[in-house]
Amino acid sequence: MPTDYTYTDSLVVPSAQAHTGQGLGTGNPADAFVVEPPRTRTKKTPRRTRTNFEMLAWLFMRLSGVVLVVLILGHLLIMLVLDGGVSKIGFAFVAGRWASPFWQGWDLLMLWLAMLHGANGMRTVINDYAEKDSTRLWLKTLMGAATVFTVLLGTLVIFTFDPNI
Repeated sequence: MPTDYTYTDSLVVPSAQAHTGQGLGTGNPADAFVVEPPRTRTKKTPRRTRTNFEMLAWLFMRLSGVVLVVLILGHLLIMLVLDGGVSKIGFAFVAGRWASPFWQGWDLLMLWLAMLHGANGMRTVINDYAEKDSTRLWLKTLMGAATVFTVLLGTLVIFTFDPNI
Protein backbone atom coordinates (compact mmCIF):
# COMPACT_ATOMS: atom_id res chain seq x y z
CA MET A 1 0.00 0.00 0.00
CA PRO A 2 1.60 3.32 -1.03
CA THR A 3 2.14 5.87 1.69
CA ASP A 4 2.67 8.97 -0.49
CA TYR A 5 -0.77 10.50 -1.11
CA THR A 6 -2.03 13.54 -2.98
CA TYR A 7 -4.97 15.26 -1.28
CA THR A 8 -7.69 16.99 -3.25
CA ASP A 9 -11.08 18.23 -2.03
CA SER A 10 -12.57 14.89 -1.01
CA LEU A 11 -10.42 12.41 -2.89
CA VAL A 12 -7.17 10.87 -1.74
CA VAL A 13 -5.11 9.12 -4.41
CA PRO A 14 -1.54 7.86 -4.49
CA SER A 15 0.83 10.53 -5.76
CA ALA A 16 2.05 8.21 -8.50
CA GLN A 17 -1.50 7.97 -9.89
CA ALA A 18 -1.90 11.75 -9.80
CA HIS A 19 1.07 12.09 -12.16
CA THR A 20 -0.21 9.60 -14.75
CA GLY A 21 -2.51 12.16 -16.33
CA GLN A 22 -5.40 9.68 -16.05
CA GLY A 23 -7.29 11.82 -13.61
CA LEU A 24 -8.87 10.92 -10.32
CA GLY A 25 -11.59 8.77 -11.77
CA THR A 26 -14.26 11.47 -11.43
CA GLY A 27 -14.70 11.93 -15.17
CA ASN A 28 -13.49 15.53 -15.02
CA PRO A 29 -10.46 16.01 -17.32
CA ALA A 30 -9.18 18.84 -15.10
CA ASP A 31 -8.60 16.29 -12.34
CA ALA A 32 -5.59 15.02 -14.32
CA PHE A 33 -3.64 18.04 -13.10
CA VAL A 34 -3.26 17.68 -9.36
CA VAL A 35 -1.14 20.15 -7.42
CA GLU A 36 0.80 18.41 -4.70
CA PRO A 37 1.02 19.96 -1.24
CA PRO A 38 4.27 21.83 -0.53
CA ARG A 39 7.18 19.88 0.86
CA THR A 40 8.03 20.36 4.49
CA ARG A 41 11.43 21.56 5.61
CA THR A 42 13.86 19.07 7.04
CA LYS A 43 16.83 19.69 9.29
CA LYS A 44 19.08 19.52 6.22
CA THR A 45 17.12 22.21 4.36
CA PRO A 46 18.95 25.55 4.53
CA ARG A 47 17.03 28.24 6.36
CA ARG A 48 17.18 30.58 3.39
CA THR A 49 17.06 28.58 0.19
CA ARG A 50 16.08 31.37 -2.16
CA THR A 51 17.69 34.71 -2.82
CA ASN A 52 16.61 37.61 -4.98
CA PHE A 53 19.49 37.09 -7.43
CA GLU A 54 17.31 35.48 -10.12
CA MET A 55 14.71 38.23 -9.84
CA LEU A 56 17.41 40.90 -10.09
CA ALA A 57 18.97 39.11 -13.08
CA TRP A 58 15.55 38.98 -14.74
CA LEU A 59 14.98 42.68 -14.05
CA PHE A 60 18.47 43.54 -15.35
CA MET A 61 17.72 41.72 -18.62
CA ARG A 62 14.56 43.76 -19.18
CA LEU A 63 16.06 47.13 -18.27
CA SER A 64 19.36 46.60 -20.08
CA GLY A 65 17.46 45.37 -23.13
CA VAL A 66 15.46 48.61 -23.31
CA VAL A 67 18.57 50.76 -22.84
CA LEU A 68 20.49 48.67 -25.41
CA VAL A 69 17.75 49.16 -28.00
CA VAL A 70 18.07 52.95 -27.59
CA LEU A 71 21.90 52.86 -27.64
CA ILE A 72 22.15 50.53 -30.64
CA LEU A 73 19.48 52.28 -32.72
CA GLY A 74 21.15 55.61 -31.93
CA HIS A 75 24.53 54.14 -32.89
CA LEU A 76 23.18 52.82 -36.20
CA LEU A 77 21.32 56.04 -36.97
CA ILE A 78 24.41 58.17 -36.36
CA MET A 79 26.87 55.86 -38.10
CA LEU A 80 24.82 54.89 -41.13
CA VAL A 81 22.47 57.81 -41.74
CA LEU A 82 23.72 61.06 -40.24
CA ASP A 83 27.48 60.61 -40.73
CA GLY A 84 27.37 59.47 -44.34
CA GLY A 85 27.38 55.68 -44.10
CA VAL A 86 29.93 52.94 -43.74
CA SER A 87 32.26 54.32 -46.40
CA LYS A 88 33.15 57.28 -44.18
CA ILE A 89 34.04 55.20 -41.12
CA GLY A 90 37.79 54.87 -40.70
CA PHE A 91 40.58 55.44 -38.23
CA ALA A 92 40.17 59.24 -38.41
CA PHE A 93 36.42 58.96 -37.86
CA VAL A 94 36.89 56.81 -34.74
CA ALA A 95 39.67 59.10 -33.47
CA GLY A 96 37.44 62.14 -33.87
CA ARG A 97 34.52 60.42 -32.25
CA TRP A 98 36.47 59.12 -29.25
CA ALA A 99 38.02 62.56 -28.66
CA SER A 100 34.68 63.44 -27.07
CA PRO A 101 33.90 62.10 -23.56
CA PHE A 102 30.23 61.83 -24.60
CA TRP A 103 30.99 59.27 -27.31
CA GLN A 104 33.43 57.44 -25.09
CA GLY A 105 30.69 57.11 -22.48
CA TRP A 106 28.11 56.08 -25.11
CA ASP A 107 30.35 53.34 -26.50
CA LEU A 108 31.47 52.23 -23.03
CA LEU A 109 27.87 51.93 -21.81
CA MET A 110 26.95 50.02 -24.97
CA LEU A 111 29.92 47.65 -24.51
CA TRP A 112 29.27 46.98 -20.82
CA LEU A 113 25.52 46.53 -21.16
CA ALA A 114 25.82 44.31 -24.24
CA MET A 115 28.44 42.06 -22.61
CA LEU A 116 26.63 41.78 -19.28
CA HIS A 117 23.27 41.27 -21.00
CA GLY A 118 24.74 38.53 -23.20
CA ALA A 119 26.57 36.88 -20.31
CA ASN A 120 23.42 36.85 -18.20
CA GLY A 121 21.52 35.27 -21.09
CA MET A 122 24.25 32.65 -21.53
CA ARG A 123 24.16 31.94 -17.79
CA THR A 124 20.45 31.21 -18.12
CA VAL A 125 21.03 28.91 -21.11
CA ILE A 126 23.82 27.09 -19.26
CA ASN A 127 21.58 26.64 -16.21
CA ASP A 128 18.78 25.29 -18.42
CA TYR A 129 20.79 22.85 -20.55
CA ALA A 130 23.90 21.77 -18.64
CA GLU A 131 22.86 18.70 -16.69
CA LYS A 132 25.90 18.04 -14.52
CA ASP A 133 26.91 20.50 -11.82
CA SER A 134 30.58 20.26 -12.81
CA THR A 135 29.77 21.02 -16.46
CA ARG A 136 27.64 23.96 -15.39
CA LEU A 137 30.45 25.27 -13.17
CA TRP A 138 33.10 25.08 -15.91
CA LEU A 139 30.88 26.60 -18.60
CA LYS A 140 29.91 29.51 -16.37
CA THR A 141 33.54 30.00 -15.30
CA LEU A 142 34.71 30.14 -18.94
CA MET A 143 31.86 32.44 -19.89
CA GLY A 144 32.59 34.72 -16.94
CA ALA A 145 36.30 34.85 -17.77
CA ALA A 146 35.55 35.67 -21.42
CA THR A 147 33.12 38.39 -20.36
CA VAL A 148 35.57 39.99 -17.91
CA PHE A 149 38.40 39.82 -20.48
CA THR A 150 36.29 41.42 -23.22
CA VAL A 151 34.90 44.16 -20.98
CA LEU A 152 38.33 45.04 -19.59
CA LEU A 153 39.99 45.00 -23.01
CA GLY A 154 37.20 47.08 -24.57
CA THR A 155 37.31 49.59 -21.71
CA LEU A 156 41.08 49.83 -22.02
CA VAL A 157 40.84 50.49 -25.77
CA ILE A 158 38.15 53.15 -25.38
CA PHE A 159 40.05 55.10 -22.72
CA THR A 160 43.62 54.67 -24.01
CA PHE A 161 42.94 55.15 -27.71
CA ASP A 162 45.65 57.38 -29.15
CA PRO A 163 44.94 58.92 -32.57
CA ASN A 164 48.63 59.88 -32.95
CA ILE A 165 49.82 56.33 -33.51
